[in-house]
Amino acid sequence: ILEILAGIPTVVYGYFALQFVTPYLRQFLGEDMVQIFNVASAGIVVGILIIPLVTSLSEDAIHAVPNSLRQGALALGATRWETARQIIVPASLSGIAAAFVVGISRAVGETMVVAIAAGSGPRNFEAGQDSLFGYILNPFVSGETMTGHMVRISGGDLSYESVEYYSIFAIGLVLFAMTFVLNLVARRFVTKYREVYE
Repeated sequence: ILEILAGIPTVVYGYFALQFVTPYLRQFLGEDMVQIFNVASAGIVVGILIIPLVTSLSEDAIHAVPNSLRQGALALGATRWETARQIIVPASLSGIAAAFVVGISRAVGETMVVAIAAGSGPRNFEAGQDSLFGYILNPFVSGETMTGHMVRISGGDLSYESVEYYSIFAIGLVLFAMTFVLNLVARRFVTKYREVYE
């Protein structure tokens, strides 16, 4: 199932979010509360989208733990659950953390799901007039991610040396800086908790 999920194009995920997740959210939470294009359904589907990646990398990290550790724990009388919880997961913690960082980086760079499900319109607000949780941070109204903004702006006729043209490069630089800092933090975490076995 995970390999099938990994092979589905992101456009199909966006269609799934718009046609299946959004109607369920509108049915359970109310049509007046949840807009047709909303950030919540896009976030749920992006979470489903990164599950195969995180699972695959975490599984590789768990299988990299030497079998002698498992056998030693079982020989000392530990149950399979205690062996998994106290031996295998701590030994593979750095790989699992790296898997989550790669998954977060994948989610940050996702464009099509968010462009289809969340609507391709920026959320404009005025500070002091629009409520923080009622509109600005409300996940049930439409929004636009940075990658979605880059796609929407670059799809039209852009004149060089305009604000919109320069905003694409500014947003790209911000995305690069975010991913770079995330990878630096993950690298420090991985090197701190990495266990090397002979």
